[in-house]
Amino acid sequence: MNEDDSQQKFALGFLVILIALVISFVLGIAFWHKGKNAAAKARPAVAAAAAPAAPAPTTTVAEVTETVTVVIPDGASIRVANGVVNFYFATGSADLAPGAAEALAAVIKGVESGRKAVVSGFHDTTGDAALNEQLAKKRADMVRDVLVGLGVPASKVDLQRPAVTAGSGNNAEARRVEVKLID
Repeated sequence: MNEDDSQQKFALGFLVILIALVISFVLGIAFWHKGKNAAAKARPAVAAAAAPAAPAPTTTVAEVTETVTVVIPDGASIRVANGVVNFYFATGSADLAPGAAEALAAVIKGVESGRKAVVSGFHDTTGDAALNEQLAKKRADMVRDVLVGLGVPASKVDLQRPAVTAGSGNNAEARRVEVKLID
């Protein structure tokens, strides 16, 4: 065994451990919030939406026709509707909501089937516009980095700045990152 093989094995092992840590972190946050919600006697609809669903082996995000919403009390949430995954963020935060791993798993399946993920960040209209744009980019970077950390090739994740970064709808709906799968 030469030194190059040793370095490659070390790098591969490090990458596997890093991916495992990212997955554990996302799941840990999800379980922590789930326990917090249970302790606060969260509404049944929220608990049902946060419960993990059995994954369908051939379903991709583009094939999802139902609307699924996971609402977290601090303002972060996830919504999958019409083939688009929206990650909503609390004010001033770039932290993903618990349940992100499940939504990202659907994106990963779509990429594995040969599609490309387009990630776009939006912000609300309150506060300083320049800071909001930086936060929208930071949120989009977070979603992209988690996808890449979970094994999606960086070449399959396209970070696009939308023409208008101020999101539509109310402020809670405007603070989002959209992930769309394209051919």
